[in-house]
Amino acid sequence: MSRTRSAARPAQGLHRRSLLAAAGAVTLSAGFGYALRPTESEAATALPAPTSTPTATTTPTPSPTPVAPYTQGTTLDSVATPRGSGSGSGYRRLGDGPGWSRVVRTELAAATSGRADRRTALAAFVQFTDLHLTDVQHPLRLEFLRASDPHAWRPQEALTVPGAVSLVERVNALRAGPVTGTPFGFVMTTGDNTDNNSHTELDWFMKVMSGGRITPNSGDPRHYEGVQNSGLGLYWQPGSTVRDGDKALGFPRLPGFLAAAIREVRSPGLAMPWYSTVGNHDFLPTGCYGSHADSYLVDAAVGGRKLMTATRAEAKKFQSAFKGAQDPKGTGYRDFLKAHTHAMRTVTPDERRAPYTPAEYVKAHLDPAHQGHGPAGHGYTTANLDAGTQYYAFRIAEGVLGISLDTTDPGGFYEGSIGTAQLTWLKRTLTEHTDDHVIVFSHHTSTSMTNTRTDPARPGERRHDGAELVSVLAAHPHVLAWVNGHVHKNVVTPHPAPHGGSFWEISTASHIDHPHLARIIELTDNGDGTLSLFTTLVEAAAPHRTDFADLSQPGLAALYRELSFNAPGAHTTLAGKSTDRNTELLLKKP
Repeated sequence: MSRTRSAARPAQGLHRRSLLAAAGAVTLSAGFGYALRPTESEAATALPAPTSTPTATTTPTPSPTPVAPYTQGTTLDSVATPRGSGSGSGYRRLGDGPGWSRVVRTELAAATSGRADRRTALAAFVQFTDLHLTDVQHPLRLEFLRASDPHAWRPQEALTVPGAVSLVERVNALRAGPVTGTPFGFVMTTGDNTDNNSHTELDWFMKVMSGGRITPNSGDPRHYEGVQNSGLGLYWQPGSTVRDGDKALGFPRLPGFLAAAIREVRSPGLAMPWYSTVGNHDFLPTGCYGSHADSYLVDAAVGGRKLMTATRAEAKKFQSAFKGAQDPKGTGYRDFLKAHTHAMRTVTPDERRAPYTPAEYVKAHLDPAHQGHGPAGHGYTTANLDAGTQYYAFRIAEGVLGISLDTTDPGGFYEGSIGTAQLTWLKRTLTEHTDDHVIVFSHHTSTSMTNTRTDPARPGERRHDGAELVSVLAAHPHVLAWVNGHVHKNVVTPHPAPHGGSFWEISTASHIDHPHLARIIELTDNGDGTLSLFTTLVEAAAPHRTDFADLSQPGLAALYRELSFNAPGAHTTLAGKSTDRNTELLLKKP
């Protein structure tokens, strides 16, 4: 069947989606990317043919499809859980715990009996979000804020790369949806793929996703230089006998930890296509300072001085301004660093720590060295480079369209919005593809799109918040879901619309804070006038139990999870409620 949308309806008044469901004629995307030309002036009116076809060297080796339904390897089967009853304080070890059951949610449509027997699979894919691959030695990091906020620095941050590779290994091992057994068409990352908007981190991200050797180290290639060997009690000092604040809470002494943390890691890369959505940490230095940030900060990023300490009062005042969006251009941060020059420590300069631009982010995705199993550009095309945009549409499956939005605000601050040009393109794309089911992806959630600061590059353009975007999506009944991240928490929200434009917003927890999750999403036609979106959470492949003597790559990935569970100040509600985890989300078929 042609992938070009026809303006004509199928014969006998049957809707194209109904014909596909009735025949079961669903062909998942094999990593085809196509440009819908997300420029300010035009969008394609039909879907062009695939721009590339995977070759024998890039097509994953077929593996037996798991018998569906299955639970093994998912949180339906088991979840990392504290061992023993514990007292609620002090360092706790993790082990295998009971899984989370699936919850049927009927706020938007009733659940009829027998639908499992009538069900036709339409698509299956995986969402990664908020990997925050972190160059922990980067001079611009705000670690000193821990003086007032314990969670401003996390003891697990040095292990983001082996942790992310372990997640890739988990998805590669599963290969298909646990409900339908439908092979995964792709993985979508919904932003904050990097942490400091640094070239080092961007290179690590591309290699984690597409495969390669990664040395998660910068500065001096011989050893770690940062807060964890500083001797400062404010931070966990794993290799020394310093009685730091974390050890006082039960964190272990682990000689060799830092050497292992910056050792080469090997990623197999995803054994399937993957797409990318941009987040504020991928766009803005520190995830907050505008694209026209002070040049002093750019020089400081690659320089040889790093601030590791501040008084509690100073840190509290700085964090208040940071969270209150009082310093979108970073001039306050510049002045703060200049005022604390005497307190800075010497580190090895490294040009690779320079912030990357939006164009460089897109170019990295277009680089053939990072193609992996495709598609070429991972959603981005040269049209994005030409127009200076980071949004696009792509084919999820026959009859199912994906739309990736850019919700970062170039004017600064970590909350989001979208500009008028992008909103116009979105409306046009939705109107031109009414024969498709649509799933929208973004980094920010509807409730975190509250920042309508002007884009310095488009001073006359209005910015639009989450409430307005919800209204636009609800005006198109073929929009089924909005999948996002940013808030580091599992939240599944129904958006009912009185005239049939209801959809589900699916927000997934991060992979830097516990519980370190990704989400499988399967779409089915139930054959009774309803659709179901099945969401299933998965953890990384690393074992739940850790061994402090095991500093191998899998051992570090397991430790990554346990350290994050014990991180001082960490939120304990990020897993969400049972209704936000493993679900069946029902919708009326448009």
